[in-house]
Amino acid sequence: MRDLVARIDAATPVGRDRALDALRALAILGVVAGHWMVTALVVESGSVRVTSPLRHLPELAPLSWVFQALAVFFLVGGLVAARSHLRARTEGVPYGRWLAGRVARLFRPAVAVLTVWTGAALVMLAVGARLESVQALVKLVLSPMWFLLVFAALTAATPLVSRVHPAWPLAVVVCADLVRYGGLAEGLAGGLVGGPLWWVSVAAGWLVPYCLGAAWARGRMQGRATGWALLLGGGAAAVALVGWGGYPAAMVGVPGAPLSNLDPPSLAAVTFGLAQSGAALLLLGPLRRLLRRPAAWAAVALANLAAMTIFLWHQTALIAVSAIALFATDSSPLTGLHTVPDGPGWVLARAAWLPVFAVALLVCCAAFHAHERVRPPAEPVARPPLAGSS
Repeated sequence: MRDLVARIDAATPVGRDRALDALRALAILGVVAGHWMVTALVVESGSVRVTSPLRHLPELAPLSWVFQALAVFFLVGGLVAARSHLRARTEGVPYGRWLAGRVARLFRPAVAVLTVWTGAALVMLAVGARLESVQALVKLVLSPMWFLLVFAALTAATPLVSRVHPAWPLAVVVCADLVRYGGLAEGLAGGLVGGPLWWVSVAAGWLVPYCLGAAWARGRMQGRATGWALLLGGGAAAVALVGWGGYPAAMVGVPGAPLSNLDPPSLAAVTFGLAQSGAALLLLGPLRRLLRRPAAWAAVALANLAAMTIFLWHQTALIAVSAIALFATDSSPLTGLHTVPDGPGWVLARAAWLPVFAVALLVCCAAFHAHERVRPPAEPVARPPLAGSS
């Protein structure tokens, strides 16, 4: 282990900002832990349905504020994509080749997930599983892939949006929410909410942190004063919108809820993302000091090298543990795995299952990380997947 740690530390370029990799790793772990805590597979009468403890225990909504870290993905992604594109232009790399390299890092690992789950769905149907159960499981696994599509679209648009001030997409989110929730132009809104307006809100909502990252790459939006302004201003706005503006308290989607802060991103989610971006800026210094330690940096580097595998397979790990446990107990549901999440006992039991999910995820990483490891010959092996070199 010491040799591995030493090799990772020695192979890291001197100028690499390790704190950016740490922010990305923290965001990944937050998303994974959050999904594992708020996803419940309920087995009833031979069928499986997906629900959430946030639906039965709304007092747990603050938990979603701890784990929902998507804005950090887009913040770091905007920063690194802007830097990478500028470097590519300086080196004379064509836009198409630059974009193909970055998008391939996102979608290569996704092919393995789609292949495995296509086969798994066919097998489940062949052995008599109910269609609605198979649909619920497949949707649970594939739903996080929306992130790949949005991130790829923003990456492709980097040359156009890298100089857009974050206030512009924020203004678009405000207008979209006024149409959706403010009672403005009700007839028009009725035809737009499920179509163009949804896509506008998705693009604008995640453009805010992405443009913040691009501004960071240009030398703006830096410093502790900016971090505190974003943290306090964004946090206060998010609290006000939830407390007095009628927005949902949960920062993640809740099955069956009439409104969602993420589908598409609401103004509450976007202002919360501003607060997260401010916190990320404030954490840079402490993270840089911590990651001078080779062991700490090795853990972060390994998490980044398997980032897409972790992201794409974490729900499969949850499903695998649940299925194996159900088979081992002769179809007797276990609390925290197969029962309705309607009490503190379920929450405590689920927390106890988290290490088992983590072990299953490590198995998935061992089996499928090769798809993420394949890289173009000219690309350094140590470059992390989601955002490239920093």
